[in-house]
Amino acid sequence: MKLAIIKTGGKQYVTRENETIEVEKIPGSVGQKVIFDKVLAIVDQNQVNLGQPLIDDSQVTGEITKQFKGEKIRIAKFRAKSRYRRLAGHRQEKTLVKIKKILQKISGKKLAAN
Repeated sequence: MKLAIIKTGGKQYVTRENETIEVEKIPGSVGQKVIFDKVLAIVDQNQVNLGQPLIDDSQVTGEITKQFKGEKIRIAKFRAKSRYRRLAGHRQEKTLVKIKKILQKISGKKLAAN
């Protein structure tokens, strides 16, 4: 099983080919292809390729399947004995991405899907 660790939206995600991941909003519409070029590590069978901090000439490609808002979280502020209370809510915009291919450069050759 081939997997890659990518960085997007200030977070890191473990991805596998043909899996769907939920990331922070990426601009684009449903069906549009996306390329994640900040790849931190690639694991293929018994071979591990770690970047320092990124792996040069590697990328993970995917396709946007859905744009949506996450669950609402409630933020409450309270100060004792002063009648101060504030409530607020927030819904983070998210994107569902189906990972298509994990590509990496092999010893001077073009990007290959192994």
